[in-house]
Amino acid sequence: MNIFASSESIVRSYCRAFPARFETARGSSIFTVDGVEYLDFLSGCGSLNYGHNVPVLKEELLDYIANDSISMSMDLETTSKEKFLTAFNDTILAPRNLNYRVQFTGPTGANAVESAIKLARKVTGRSNVIAFTNAFHGCSLGALSLTGNQHQRESSSSLLNQVTRMPYDGYFGDDVDTSDMLAKMLDDPSSGIDKPAAIIFEAVQGEGGLNCASQEWAQKIQAIAEQHGALLIVDEIQSGVGRTGSFFAFEPLGIKPDIVCLAKAISGYGLPMSLTLFKPEYDVWKPGEHNGTFRGNNLAFVTATAAILHFWQDETLMQNVRTSSAQLTDFASKLTNHGNICVKGKGLMTGFEFDCAHKAKRIQTACFENGLIIELCGPTDAILKPLPALNISQDTLDRGLGIIGKAISKSG
Repeated sequence: MNIFASSESIVRSYCRAFPARFETARGSSIFTVDGVEYLDFLSGCGSLNYGHNVPVLKEELLDYIANDSISMSMDLETTSKEKFLTAFNDTILAPRNLNYRVQFTGPTGANAVESAIKLARKVTGRSNVIAFTNAFHGCSLGALSLTGNQHQRESSSSLLNQVTRMPYDGYFGDDVDTSDMLAKMLDDPSSGIDKPAAIIFEAVQGEGGLNCASQEWAQKIQAIAEQHGALLIVDEIQSGVGRTGSFFAFEPLGIKPDIVCLAKAISGYGLPMSLTLFKPEYDVWKPGEHNGTFRGNNLAFVTATAAILHFWQDETLMQNVRTSSAQLTDFASKLTNHGNICVKGKGLMTGFEFDCAHKAKRIQTACFENGLIIELCGPTDAILKPLPALNISQDTLDRGLGIIGKAISKSG
């Protein structure tokens, strides 16, 4: 029995699907202690949008550490935080005509979600939050109350309240507009739904099955929120920072959320960092009212700044996402001879849904045996979800897709 099995909690999960001991990583590859290479299409669940150990980010980080610079500062003002806020405002927010205050909430996406719903409740004086089917927003208590997954909810189900669950876009098929259902129920004083403090959704549902919100649906949800005095929260924790083809997945939807949750890839290097963005008029916190010790991760500020300045000054990265997305689509079009496979998602958040979870699991296992790490998602884990680096080369993507194709062929 190794030290992981004897000492680490049984709650661990990814290591069960990918039983190897890893030591180094570069770009889209991760290597075991024995030097065996695996293509990484998991990318830290989307935290490594630019791949592993990006040289320009690593150099900035090493220089920063070598100068005895501050690593952790809580919410003290530091030069690294100043540089990040300047780069984020000038390069990301201002060109998109977005005016948001930035709150550093702690290391995880769940921290961002917790602060978002807490702020919405403080602003509105209400407690109910509208969340959607197949949503995933985190596993801390408030975020978990918004999450739909039964497996994650069951241990705390009696504590998960003050949330109304509604059907996401397309939940009942293309012929049912679920935004009309929500509008009808909120307009009806006898529907039993309390006026919400917030409505929260993901533009693309990452863990829930790569379901995509349409522009029409998202705009209706925003209008419903405005009509009923609720704040619109969009969770960009996995879909943000370019994965769907724009920095924010909500951009093509033609909406401007009141609150946005960011984490995962925002640091650019896999360092813990999360942000809650909100319109200035909702910045009603009292000093220290919502805090967290590790909200001042200066190492993450350094790599996040370097990533913004290196990757987001022009369209090169997004052009690569478009090219890679086309490769994924072309690959999917050749799978029609292998049964009922549905293509879901958007950009480099595109996956393949199979007719049963057992088949998807067999394919995932076969991929790993042939040198590819890839995730499953969806209500029953029947969707194979590639999350390659956004700057992956065409050759490397082709190599990974070749492994997937062979695994699908052998699965029958």
